[in-house]
Amino acid sequence: MEIIISEFISLDGVVQAPGGAEEDTDGAFVHGGWSMPFFDPEVMGAAIDEVADKTEALLYGRRTWEVMAGAWPARAGDPFADWINAADKHVVSDTLGEDDITWGPTSLIRGADLVEAVTALRERPGGLVSVMGSAQLVRSLLEADLVDQLLLMIEPIILGGGKTIFPTDGAARPFDLVSSVTTPTGVQVCRYQRAR
Repeated sequence: MEIIISEFISLDGVVQAPGGAEEDTDGAFVHGGWSMPFFDPEVMGAAIDEVADKTEALLYGRRTWEVMAGAWPARAGDPFADWINAADKHVVSDTLGEDDITWGPTSLIRGADLVEAVTALRERPGGLVSVMGSAQLVRSLLEADLVDQLLLMIEPIILGGGKTIFPTDGAARPFDLVSSVTTPTGVQVCRYQRAR
């Protein structure tokens, strides 16, 4: 299986709270929902659907998992909701307990076990393990060289600060651009594959 990261990302690399004002206000972030004016359902929706069609498991950080677990079970009947609710899910957390896992099927991965657990996922036969949001988790996966693909929806806005996914450890990690499409709203939908 391959790990794919899908992110709405600003020109200055911010991925924090693209979907709503209250989504993530850490660090006094005030631009929650910044992505919504640029969302193009035809192009961006198609890219997201393409990844979903090839995804066999989902991997989340705790905060993103809790947001998704609070939203998707109530939306049953929508094709995407039915897919995400039934999908094999994994959440990385040192604070959640087994009793907190109410959105199944979900397995719990402790932070200290991240590299071993994700390596085991990558060794399974199959399609994609998809990571959406989860900035801290994505940074850890990139640092451990466990990311195979990036789907970055680069939006025409500078936010001036906020959470990013990119490590700052000085290591070079090359990726090859395999596709790029521009939406009518000015978003660059870029798919990258880890250079071998």
